[in-house]
Amino acid sequence: MADNQKKKAKAIIVGGSIPGVSCAHALTSIGWQVVVLEKTGAPPTGSSTGAGLGLDPLSQMLISSWLGNPQLLQQATLPLTVDQNQATDGATKESWNLTRDEEYNFRAAHWADLHGLLYNALPPDVFFWGHQFISFSISEDKSFVKVRAKLLQNDNFVEIGGDLLVAADGCLSLIRQHFLPDLKLRYSGYCAWRGVLDFSGKEDSETMKGIRRAYPDLGRCLYFDLGSGTHTVLYELLNKRLNWIFYVNQPEPEIKRNSVTMKVSEEMIDEMIKEAEKTWVSELVKVMKETEDPFINAIYDCDPLRQIYWDNVVLIGDAAHPTTPHGLRSTNMTILDSAVLGKCLEKWGVENLHTALEEYQSTRLPVTSKQVLHSRWLGRIKQGLHLPNREPFDPKNASPEDLKDLQQKNMPFLTINH
Repeated sequence: MADNQKKKAKAIIVGGSIPGVSCAHALTSIGWQVVVLEKTGAPPTGSSTGAGLGLDPLSQMLISSWLGNPQLLQQATLPLTVDQNQATDGATKESWNLTRDEEYNFRAAHWADLHGLLYNALPPDVFFWGHQFISFSISEDKSFVKVRAKLLQNDNFVEIGGDLLVAADGCLSLIRQHFLPDLKLRYSGYCAWRGVLDFSGKEDSETMKGIRRAYPDLGRCLYFDLGSGTHTVLYELLNKRLNWIFYVNQPEPEIKRNSVTMKVSEEMIDEMIKEAEKTWVSELVKVMKETEDPFINAIYDCDPLRQIYWDNVVLIGDAAHPTTPHGLRSTNMTILDSAVLGKCLEKWGVENLHTALEEYQSTRLPVTSKQVLHSRWLGRIKQGLHLPNREPFDPKNASPEDLKDLQQKNMPFLTINH
């Protein structure tokens, strides 16, 4: 261990979403000084931001270790002990079971709840809100990195120096773009309509009675419902909320600004409901209709990168491996990235920074690369899209081999029975 006279190693993390806040925990826990630059003006409040996500057992364990109290995560999430794939016939609205795994061991969280838990457990001086990343430079001897940021409150610029720059700035990462200017994300061929229905005070409504009849294991089950060339995801969140996703094959939409999320008009919502009525049972369509502010995510990923660090700069989370959501890997890969980066830096120390980053890269890349490609493949199966050497998936004529492919437990490198 370094003696107390030694200057603390310092990391600058760009991006204050789940990757940034996770990495801040992993690095503060090994004694690093951490600054997180986030362009949003203040911490998110309430649950208007984001939607649901699933945490695997390893992520649950790591988050609990950062929080110092395993009860906190349990209290903020609901169990997902069952992974079920079922099919619905659009014409008859008849549903039947395809696969059911009752040893799933994930937990369902709302993005804002998880972010709040992690953020509130950090020292108060870590986050610099309202700081927009502009550029960075690395010293000639590669020992130091300097970041330039703009204070959105008054348009002033500040420069912050450190030993390491962590790009936690998402799938459209500006920092990654600096090193890989020609890298293009791959549009998947479909978009996801997403929504969270708040049913507090309406537990006895016809809508809620109906959805619980149609999906009786809500509260512990991750439901995948497969139609012809489409599928939905449905699960319950804490505090009387239902999280749903409806995937629609369509040409790549034109999205303004630096985002993969689209604001939607009433007209677009009406069209989506009409589409939903063609395939899904009326109980699910009702949930979609009654959800306030649904939104669209255009679904992208990219072929695995060969490199995720350069000198004093390292990528984590979606900046390192943009992925489709079908394997519930985005948040889980991010949390493990952060933990592994922390372990490598602790093992090698800031004086051997490049060895530490090399070990992080060689540990994570083989895993994340396989998981991104498996998730891509899973999405194409569930959306009935073309895959080499096999017919497009049809839930009505699925073979036992096809059904095995649908299960979450077959994700490479996933251990869910902790």
